Amino acid sequence: MLTIGLVGGMSWESSAEYYRLLNQGVEQRLGGLHSARTVMASVEFDELTRLQREERWDEVAAILGAAASGVEAAGADLVLLCTTSFHRVAEQVSAGLGVPMLHLADVVADAVAAAELQKVAFLGTAFAMGRRFFTDRLETHGISVVTPAEEDHATLDRIIYDELVHGKVLDPSRRTVVDLIGRLWDQGAEGVILGCTELEALIKQADSDLPVFPCTTVHVQAALDRALA
Repeated sequence: MLTIGLVGGMSWESSAEYYRLLNQGVEQRLGGLHSARTVMASVEFDELTRLQREERWDEVAAILGAAASGVEAAGADLVLLCTTSFHRVAEQVSAGLGVPMLHLADVVADAVAAAELQKVAFLGTAFAMGRRFFTDRLETHGISVVTPAEEDHATLDRIIYDELVHGKVLDPSRRTVVDLIGRLWDQGAEGVILGCTELEALIKQADSDLPVFPCTTVHVQAALDRALA
């Protein structure tokens, strides 16, 4: 079994979900008392969020690159960046490593392609939806991506940052997001990508008539495929 390196802390709720899913996945695949071999570096979310707002991306890349190098030095055979928004600097982080980093957009695109879908909706932070770094990478795999209207971005940010990153999962917010998914379905979406770990606590497959692609779950499954190959 390979050792999986996690660069987390964005948010700690997201990192805890990665750790839980990795260990549950190993137990399901191998049985008994098996658990995942992992090392984690957890960064300070407020610091990175401030740098993000100020567009200080070289500093963001330096912090995440140092964290990724740290888990490599601790024995990681592959690295996961446990965030969607900060995949904005994924290429810089990966370039400093001597081990593979599984890019989230690539493994999600593989899952969408395996489902034989051509057009999907993408939900995430206002930053991830408003910039093209993640959706452009998805589209290099031949997938068409639709995102919510700009007026919905602030609503999703409020749900993510004011509620979900603090562990608050509220039914009114679930109904809001389900309604948003319905509107994206009307725009031709054949599936929906939950491009933020915290959204996976709010939206399940049972909430949507469209196929749901929870990014963290897909990321973890791809990492386990590699680690247990």
